[in-house]
Amino acid sequence: MGTVTDYLDERSGSERAALERVIRIARELVPDASEGESYGMPALLHRGKGFVSAMQAKQHLGFYPFSGTVLAGFADELEGFSWSKGTVQFSAEHQLPDELLRRILRARIAEIDARLDRS
Repeated sequence: MGTVTDYLDERSGSERAALERVIRIARELVPDASEGESYGMPALLHRGKGFVSAMQAKQHLGFYPFSGTVLAGFADELEGFSWSKGTVQFSAEHQLPDELLRRILRARIAEIDARLDRS
């Protein structure tokens, strides 16, 4: 599948800009995030673990924080978006607000750090 950079380079228009925004905000929070793969998707990795992916599907864009628990903590704020425990669907016209995106990503960072710091 390639890297996040390669994946984004293959996109265009407002969808690409919306996906790049997710990745840009994630990189602001984890400047040393590496590019790799998680669950077969191009992803940013934090401490070697899947941190975030943003991808284009046929009918929507997807935000994947690679956690089965993080998004549930933001259920009230995700009203108006189609979401499940592992993804939020959005569009270029209806994006996650910056601050909500940052808080979800911070929660994922804390989850990764807690898991790795336990061992």
